[in-house]
Amino acid sequence: MSLLWLPTRYLITPEPEPDPVGAGTRDGQPETLPEALFEPFLERLAAALARGIRLVQLRAKTLEPHAYTRLAEASASLCRQHQAHLILNGPALSCTGTVMESSGAAGLHLSSAHLMACRTRPVPATCWLSAACHTSAELAQAERLGATFVTLSPVLATASHPDTPPLGWEAFAAMAARANVPVFALGGMTPEHLAWARAQGAHGIAAIRGLW
Repeated sequence: MSLLWLPTRYLITPEPEPDPVGAGTRDGQPETLPEALFEPFLERLAAALARGIRLVQLRAKTLEPHAYTRLAEASASLCRQHQAHLILNGPALSCTGTVMESSGAAGLHLSSAHLMACRTRPVPATCWLSAACHTSAELAQAERLGATFVTLSPVLATASHPDTPPLGWEAFAAMAARANVPVFALGGMTPEHLAWARAQGAHGIAAIRGLW
């Protein structure tokens, strides 16, 4: 993958919340497909893609694997329409290979815990691998696994992790300078931070609220 193409904005989706309207069940299973149940989520994703987002992490850890698979397929279809790439971050790593194959997603995202537990790269070299890093040790592990890119967080205070002390720009810049993998600044990021983040050694910014 050429870094000349790697987007500088990395959207991490919020957890999808099914639209309760029409979400009836039969024998404990939804009567309608996740594409219908998650229509508001997919509409927001389509709007983000229309604004120019070209790299998306489908973060949905609370869904059942079947629902995540169907949502990944629908999200990947939207991404392909905009020449964007979808990274999976779902409820079960064990089914990721199947989900990637059925959806045509570009790759997989590892939490910091999964990252440190891996002994080998969990996806083929042809697939992209994203990893969540917070420390120099995690950055080094991501490099050993051949990560395509990483997020480094939290740079600034963030509502999603209010009790986690932020790195601050000085520490972020020092860690990014030592990294041999593209680093996205994550934590309190908005589009207005992009130029400054790049000046501090980031390839770009990653965000949920700031890009969604």
